[in-house]
Amino acid sequence: MFRILKIAGAVIGVVIGAGYASGQEVLQYFTSFGHKGTYAAILATALLAYMGMIMANVGSRLRATSHRTAIYQISGRHLGMVIDGIIIFTLFGTGVLMMAGAGSTLNQQFGLPVFVGSLIMAVIVAISMMLKVEKVISVIASVTPLLLLFAIFIFIYSLSTMEMSFAELKPIAESQDKPFSNWIVAAVNYASLCVALGVSMTFVIGGAEKNSRIAAISGLLGGLGIGIMVTLAHLAIFSQVNVVASFDLPLLKIVEDISPLLAFLYSIVLFGMIFNSVLGMFYSFIARFFKMGTNKSNIATIMALAIGFALSFVGFTTLVSKFYTLVGYLGLLLMIILIYAPFKLKRSEQKG
Repeated sequence: MFRILKIAGAVIGVVIGAGYASGQEVLQYFTSFGHKGTYAAILATALLAYMGMIMANVGSRLRATSHRTAIYQISGRHLGMVIDGIIIFTLFGTGVLMMAGAGSTLNQQFGLPVFVGSLIMAVIVAISMMLKVEKVISVIASVTPLLLLFAIFIFIYSLSTMEMSFAELKPIAESQDKPFSNWIVAAVNYASLCVALGVSMTFVIGGAEKNSRIAAISGLLGGLGIGIMVTLAHLAIFSQVNVVASFDLPLLKIVEDISPLLAFLYSIVLFGMIFNSVLGMFYSFIARFFKMGTNKSNIATIMALAIGFALSFVGFTTLVSKFYTLVGYLGLLLMIILIYAPFKLKRSEQKG
């Protein structure tokens, strides 16, 4: 059971920092649709649970050490090149985006210049990436329980201190900028976004587990956990949207209104979750091209993080709106390939 929870926590940790922790993603994808955003969150949860199960299971069955071999094996040479390109683009782009998120976190909470948080993130990720994959998984999984506790606490507090009803808040929520005109499209796009964000590291996490059944259960619980946390965050932000909508990090703003001490603790947890995502993205990105733990991979790590740090100055909110929408659409093709993958692998195994 511990192995299942550890793997599930790592799966959650890879995606949740990029697709949830700040609340900005949840605000744009779900809360901006008002009541329909709740339906979107439920639909996204179901999709994430299923896709998490598939990704971890496929990674285990193929003993994946990077996404490259797995992707080419399940999608073929030509389509594999397209999917590989999408994943590479997603890994690096998301790493840059979350580095910007780290800068916004320390800026909003402590008033530090944005570049300081981004620079700190780049340094600690560079050090962590030189660890073995098992230790990387442990590092990523370790922060997840804390964020889950905060998610439940923020949800309970937000709903218990609502100053307006959901009916009154609905026009305010729906007036927010939204990347999509339809809540179903938003839900599917968010699920495919999370798949694109998490597939590479989830393959690696699954590949480290020899029992494919354990990997599948872990992936399912991981996807389910992501969806539940997103739903709780959506309802929390919806209940306080009149207060938090103008902030880059709406969940952090809710905690700030509770207590400065809790805000300090949450900002540390939030920084840790963003660290998880940056670590997962850049680890997978470098592992695609180099064997990890070598001098070449270490040099490539430093170069990639330096470039990512420079690009992070574009700005967090702008990056979320533009980049995530694009990745979500690109990820649809990846979702289709992954849904088909277990059937293809079964036929291959039957043929020996």
